[in-house]
Amino acid sequence: MPDYLAEGPRVGIRHFTHEDGPEFTARARESKELHQPWLFPPDSADAYARYAGRLIDDPTKAGFLVCEREHGGIAGFININNIVEGGFLCGALGYGAFAHAAGRGLMAEGLDLVVRYAFGAMGLHRLEINAQPGNAGSLALARRCGFRLEGFSPDFIRIDGVWRDHERWAITAEMVSSRPADAGTG
Repeated sequence: MPDYLAEGPRVGIRHFTHEDGPEFTARARESKELHQPWLFPPDSADAYARYAGRLIDDPTKAGFLVCEREHGGIAGFININNIVEGGFLCGALGYGAFAHAAGRGLMAEGLDLVVRYAFGAMGLHRLEINAQPGNAGSLALARRCGFRLEGFSPDFIRIDGVWRDHERWAITAEMVSSRPADAGTG
């Protein structure tokens, strides 16, 4: 079994490795209908090698795989991008469930683990989620995990060649420390 950075009842989180490429890309190909037009995870060996390499080597990024504890299979992924230290101590979250795991609550459990890991071991203070207004699944996950809506950003992120509007959601270490460990996954 893999060494998890944190574990919940059904999932554990761990960092990306180059060896995860075949499983990750197969899951990404199986999940295209679920992901698009919201996100485009790498679905080829070369694309995965570049993607994972950035998450592994760039200190302003941290990538986590959400794995089912029962068999270790990858259920989804959560990345912290644009990590800023100093007075900010924040990062921007991006995530996606794979089709076989969608709707089972695994990502909520995984996101709660990543948030607690980010505020604990990583020493961050604030995490943000930027989600397209029509992405009901992503918005529901943000709400379920205790993030608060903070605003709207028109033409915020370029996705699939188009500048897309996004809602801004955030959570701080104080918000998490005042709730029970499983409050984000209920």
